Parts: sequence; C-alpha cells; structure tokens
Amino acid sequence: MISIRNIVKQYASHRALSDVSLEIEQGTVFGLLGPNGAGKTSLIRIINQITAPDSGEVLFNGQKLSQEHIGRIGYLPEERGLYKKMEIGEQIVYLAQLKGLSEQEAKLRARKWFVKLGIESWWKKKIEELSKGMQQKAQFVATVIHEPELIILDEPFTGFDPVNAEIIKNEILELNRNGATIIFSTHRMESVEELCDSIALLHLSHKILDGKVKDIRNNYRSGTFVVEYEGAMAAIDSAAPFTTLSHTPIEGGGQVKMSLQAGRKVNDVLQYMLPLVSITRLEEVIPTMNEIFIQTVSKKSN
Repeated sequence: MISIRNIVKQYASHRALSDVSLEIEQGTVFGLLGPNGAGKTSLIRIINQITAPDSGEVLFNGQKLSQEHIGRIGYLPEERGLYKKMEIGEQIVYLAQLKGLSEQEAKLRARKWFVKLGIESWWKKKIEELSKGMQQKAQFVATVIHEPELIILDEPFTGFDPVNAEIIKNEILELNRNGATIIFSTHRMESVEELCDSIALLHLSHKILDGKVKDIRNNYRSGTFVVEYEGAMAAIDSAAPFTTLSHTPIEGGGQVKMSLQAGRKVNDVLQYMLPLVSITRLEEVIPTMNEIFIQTVSKKSN
C-alpha cells in the first residue's frame, strides 16, 4: 500500500532520514520502531504530507503521494491536538467533516464510537475536563471516524491504564480485520509482538532492520533452550550434548538453561536427561522484540 523510496530529510545541521526505503503491505499492521531521535516522527510527517522529503518519494497504492490521499489517512500524533475549550462531541463532528463526512453522518458515527468506548456521557464535556488517557480516547475516535484506509498511530497507548490500553488494542485489531492498513509507532515492545505483522527499525536516521516479526525473531535464534525437571541431578558431565548456561535449583527439581552444541538436536537432550530426571518443560528461548531491539541498536551504536 505504501512504498517509501530513498527518503532523505535534513533539518539544518541534523539529518533526520538517510536514504530510507520501506514497503508496507496492504491490510497489515506495520511497526515503526527506533530510539528517540531515530527519524520515526519525521517519516510519519512525510507520509501525512505535513513536511516534504528533500529527496525520494512516497507512493500510495502505486500513485505518487498527493493531497487527494489525505482524506484516506487517519493520523493519531504523539503530541495531541484537540481544542481544550471545545465540547468533545462538537469537536469530533467538526474534525470528521474536515475529512469529508456530512454533519449527519459524522454525528451518527461519533455516537456509535462513544457507545463502543463507553464514553456516551462525554458528549458535552470539554477536553480540559478529562484526564490524559481519556483525552486520548477522544483523539482516537477523531482519527478513525472517517474509516480511513491507512491509519497512522504514533505512541497510541500514552496515558492509558492497562484496561484502556487493552480496549484500544482490540479496536486497532478490529480496524485491521476490517481492512485498514496500520502504521504503528511505539516504544512498547510487548505491543509490537501482539499487534505487528512486520516492522522496520530506525536508528540515527538509517533503517537498520526490517521484515516480518516472525522471520526476524527466527533469524535471531541461537539454539538456546530451557529445561525444567523434577528429581535430583548431579553435576552435568562432559558427555552432555549441550553447554550449560545456568543450572538453577527449584523446589523438587531444577532448571537448566543451555545452548546446543554444534550438530546436536533436542532429541539428544532428551536422551541424555530422561534416564536421570523427569522433564516437565522444554522450551526454545527465542529472543523477544525488546531483546532484538536492544541488541541491534547497541551494536549499531558501538
């Protein structure tokens, strides 16, 4: 749906984006990740046509990005932008009309969303009367009310307690199931694993990693496993088909974190340990996106 080709963006002496290229498939949830100052917000602003690249281009469904695409995009910025003195219902309807809805249709959709999110009593309230998290709910409605094809969410969970974060997460997934393509920028790596099909990791203006979440995690596999057992096991001898990384006693047994030796398989671990103890859990340790994020960024920073 979105093709980002060789984007460069310079602000005075600061290079925000250096030859960044990405492909975002239609109907997916795409995570745009990176430390503060990596270039994420600059790229999001270019897609939204708030700023323009110094070079490179963005294509929307194969067409060069233009003003006609703005109505097909919903954008939730990290810095919220609702009018504090304006009534929430009136404000949502006004913003929906700016996206092309009639006043009647805007009111109808707004009331449906207010019921869905349990905020029916807020219609006459002003933004300044709400907590930060509750303001975020109102801004989320303003972002999606016109049913955009592309939804861009910059730190959407800021200010939410766990219950409301879960509510918004489920709404994001439902929007995606209904056909919306979503670009999702966040520092919460657990959200990335729950929501994203693919990601790109930016660091110091460069793209340093991208691909499907499942493929990236598989590429970072290291042959590390955790085995929990019941019973007593003496010191692990040199015949073991693995290298012991840690061996921790637990009630009635223990836990071994291990790295398989070259050419060895999980069955070799079972053959070695089953005559000695009763195995209750054997699981491969696949790095989380948070671990991959830290590892990749740290390596590029050195």
